[in-house]
Amino acid sequence: MDNLTTFTDIFKSSFIEKTTSFSLIDSLIGLVVAFAIGLFIYFVYKKTFSGVVYSHSFNVSLIIMSMATALIIMGISSNVLLSLGMVGALSIVRFRTPIKDPMDLVYLFWTIVSGILAGAGFIPLVILGSILIGAVMIFFVNRISAENPYLLVIKYNDVAIEKSLDHIITQNSSKHVVKSKSSMPNNDFEVTYEIRVKDQNTQFINSISEIDKVKSAIMLSYDGNFTA
Repeated sequence: MDNLTTFTDIFKSSFIEKTTSFSLIDSLIGLVVAFAIGLFIYFVYKKTFSGVVYSHSFNVSLIIMSMATALIIMGISSNVLLSLGMVGALSIVRFRTPIKDPMDLVYLFWTIVSGILAGAGFIPLVILGSILIGAVMIFFVNRISAENPYLLVIKYNDVAIEKSLDHIITQNSSKHVVKSKSSMPNNDFEVTYEIRVKDQNTQFINSISEIDKVKSAIMLSYDGNFTA
């Protein structure tokens, strides 16, 4: 008679047991902390952004990613089988959005790590670590300025003016080097210089454009992305 199924056994469910062991307060604390850290990363990214086009959608996705990562960690922290299943499910996800700026990868990694720590319950660690990382990011991006080089592209149709071009560039730059030189049909030439201008003075490009036989002169600022 020990093998008889009782009325209670019929309605016994592991799902109900997991629901009763679920801590609503702990989960809310983890999600709120993940949201707060994600919001902090949002403001740090917005303040330190120095690229070409600011992407608000990417910045907002950092907040959602922090909360979603915390949610996943809280779900798999108490169940080994669920963690293995989650790894298998996430392995089929493919992210096709190209990341052009290496700093964007830093922010993505910072967001994921913060979500993991918040979901695992390491609240003081994630708060302290995020404050220190944010302070370092703001200090190095806004206080320490780096001199970005320029690319100067000149098109001309007379090799005799090359000495004049080099003379003008030497006078107005602290450092310059020829990156490429092309010879095209109809005696057309194109040369590309990488230069570092003095005192951010770019007016000398007008003098280059006024030289006879110069067809065009274009200067581009290069900081990881091309900016005209």
